[in-house]
Amino acid sequence: MDRLERPQIICHAEKSLEYSIHDVKWVPCSAKFVSVGGKSNGAGLVEIYSMTGEGLEKVSEFTRKDHFKCCTFDASSLRNRHLATGDFSGRLQIWDLEDSIWPIYKTTEHRSIINAIDGVAGQNSGCGAPEIVTGSRDGSVMVWDVRQKDTPVAKFVPSDENSARDCWSVAFGNSYNNEERVVAAGYDNGDIKIYDLKAMKLKWSKCVKNGVVGLQFDRKNITMNKLVATTLESKIYCYDVRTKHPKKGFACVTEKAHKSTVWSIKHLPQNREIFMTTGGTGSLCLWKYIYPDRRVEKDADGIPYGVAGELSNLQNATVSEQPITAFDWCVDKMGLAVSSAYDQTIRVLIVTKLNLY
Repeated sequence: MDRLERPQIICHAEKSLEYSIHDVKWVPCSAKFVSVGGKSNGAGLVEIYSMTGEGLEKVSEFTRKDHFKCCTFDASSLRNRHLATGDFSGRLQIWDLEDSIWPIYKTTEHRSIINAIDGVAGQNSGCGAPEIVTGSRDGSVMVWDVRQKDTPVAKFVPSDENSARDCWSVAFGNSYNNEERVVAAGYDNGDIKIYDLKAMKLKWSKCVKNGVVGLQFDRKNITMNKLVATTLESKIYCYDVRTKHPKKGFACVTEKAHKSTVWSIKHLPQNREIFMTTGGTGSLCLWKYIYPDRRVEKDADGIPYGVAGELSNLQNATVSEQPITAFDWCVDKMGLAVSSAYDQTIRVLIVTKLNLY
C-alpha cells in the first residue's frame, strides 16, 4: 500500500484533567462528548465537553460519591440521549444530562464494581426492547429493560460463587429483529461466553487463556457476523460468528499488537470491516478485516464450518505515554474520535482517508 494512501491518525485537540478518566463517549447527534471517572478522594465525576474553534470547552459537570467506571448512550433514543453509567459500588444509573440532580433509573443489584456496560435498541442500534447489559467483578452479567423497575430481565451468574470470575467486558449482538439477541461477555481468566437471550442459555464458550479486556460485535443490528476480543497479553481475536461447527466452533484469526494489553476495540460506524484497538503503551492500531474467498467450507461429513479471513494493519500511532483506556468513534462524522488515557488526558482524534476503504 502506498504510504500516501494510508490513513493518518492525527491528534486534533487534547485537554489534561485533574481526575482519573475511565470512559469517554460521544453524545449522539452533537459535537459534544462525555468523560466519566473519579477524583482522588473517591468522588465520581461526569463532565460534558464541546468542540469549539479554540479547542475543548467544558459545558457542564456533576459529581457523585463513587467513581464512574463505564457509560453508554446506546439504549436511549436520539430525542432523550440519556446516559447510563456503572460505578465502583455496583450501581447502574441512568441520567438526563439536562437535569442530573437525580438519576431517572437506578439499581444496586450488583455486589461489586461494574466493569463494563453496553446498550441496544436506542439510536436505531437494534430491534426489540431498549436494554442495557452490565458485567461486574462479582462474576455476574445482568440485562436490564430500562422501562421496568430495578430487577434484571436476564441474569447470568456463576454456579459456584466461590469460583466466580471477574467479568471485564460485555457486548450486545444479533439484534436484527424483535426476538433475537445475544450478549457476549469476557472474563479475567480468558473465558469468552455468548449468551442467547431468546433461549436464555449459553450459546458458545471459549477460553483464550488471557483476560478478555474488550469485546465488540462488528454490528449489533445484524445477524451475528464477526466478534472481536482483545486481551491482556497483546492478542486480538477476530471470530467469524456466522457459521458455528459442532466441534471446531467459530473460525478465528489472531494477531499480536501494541506489545502490551489491548485495552479496547471499536468498529468504525460507517464501515464494519474497520476497527481501532488501543494499547497499554499509549498506542492506537487501525485494522481492516479482509474476508476469504469462501467464508464457509464443509468437512468430510458434509458439515459446514467457517473460514477465517485476515487482519490488515492500516496504521499505527502513539499519542500517549500511558495506556489508552477508552476510545469512541463519532457516528455523525467519519474519522472523528475521542480517547482517554491514564495520563488524565482526553484527546480528540481525526483519522483520515477512511472513505478509501
